Amino acid sequence: MSAHASAPSPFRQPKAVWAVAFACVISFMGIGLVDPILPALSSRLHATPSQVSLLFTSYLVVTAVAMLVTGFVSSRIGAKRTLVAGLAVIVVFSALAGASGSIGGIVGFRAGWGLGNALFIATSLAVIVGSASGGFAGAIILYETALGVGIAVGPLLGGELGGISWRGPFFGVAALMAIALIATLALVQPTPAPARRASLLDPLKALRHRGLLTMGLMALCYNWGFFTVLGYSPYPMELGTHELGYVFTGWGLLVAVFSVFVAPRLQARLGIARALYLNLVLFALDILVIGVFTSSRTTLIAAVIVAGAFIGVNNTITTQAVMTVAPVERSVASAAYGFVRFIGGGLAPYAAGRLAEHYDVHVPFYVGAAAVLVGLAVLSTGHSLLADAERAQAAEAALHTPAENREERLERDALAEDVGSAS
Repeated sequence: MSAHASAPSPFRQPKAVWAVAFACVISFMGIGLVDPILPALSSRLHATPSQVSLLFTSYLVVTAVAMLVTGFVSSRIGAKRTLVAGLAVIVVFSALAGASGSIGGIVGFRAGWGLGNALFIATSLAVIVGSASGGFAGAIILYETALGVGIAVGPLLGGELGGISWRGPFFGVAALMAIALIATLALVQPTPAPARRASLLDPLKALRHRGLLTMGLMALCYNWGFFTVLGYSPYPMELGTHELGYVFTGWGLLVAVFSVFVAPRLQARLGIARALYLNLVLFALDILVIGVFTSSRTTLIAAVIVAGAFIGVNNTITTQAVMTVAPVERSVASAAYGFVRFIGGGLAPYAAGRLAEHYDVHVPFYVGAAAVLVGLAVLSTGHSLLADAERAQAAEAALHTPAENREERLERDALAEDVGSAS
């Protein structure tokens, strides 16, 4: 408790960390940026919702598979060059997606975007964790803040630019990522390649560790629910581009607030396992509400926005747990975990569209809620591993408690010992 209270602020960081965090914000904008324009794309490019949902599928499945090569690349050219390469690829392919005139072309260019995204995301987390002041927990909070801000601002920007043209969000990302690329080149110091070169098989070998595999499978199921909500709920809302942008901005703001401010407190109060169990149950219930009341626009909008709270809590707690539960390098753990979880995120929107076409609009959300509960069942098989992760995090937090606070605590403990002896 005292270690938590006296930990340094995660927001006092070197310029290089802020440069990477800014790039993370722009990168995560890409997740929700296209949400407000999904119905417009379906209408103007004469595509079904399941065809449009392939924008998510190509992006996330390629991101997942490419996660396996990020360590291989960064261990040979260094972290900074890998970041720069990822950002450059995103700039090129997001611009090409904006210039495309068919849904097939956009889906293909989003796949290239996903390759750049994988190179950037896996490396950026490792750079922030390695360079940030305030310890591991503070670095994760900073990373999740960037994720939350990006997810919150993405739909708002997508709605405003999409109101001008459906091409606007794609060109907007290209311009912002170019700025992030310049900031990374200017502020991040060159990093030497590691002494040991990673193998392409390292992330797959890491999944032999039960803790990492358990967390990855849970995240796959959780992401199925997450991206069912994100990728399919815009259609039954039947709102305009601007209005959809406002709805998903509210959703993203809750992701940001709950990931940064609520998740650490909830974990400190309940512990990792109970906090995740409670959060996953509530998230499944929320998706179930979306499924039952899909035809009620007010209820649907409210439930989608509330879903951001559960997503924010889950993102922060699971990211910290994954980085401590696996006995491998954090960059390898991040790549392995990303590979498994993004598979679920990539397949869910397409499956949602197909289920709605073959059955009705409620079924995708019932399946999404069931998937989250399956993830809960998977997570429960690794309860003891979560306890180990909690102890490891507490030990690391204690190491980063400021020296003067540790001395004060030792003095208080000594005084209490003296009083106890005297009595």
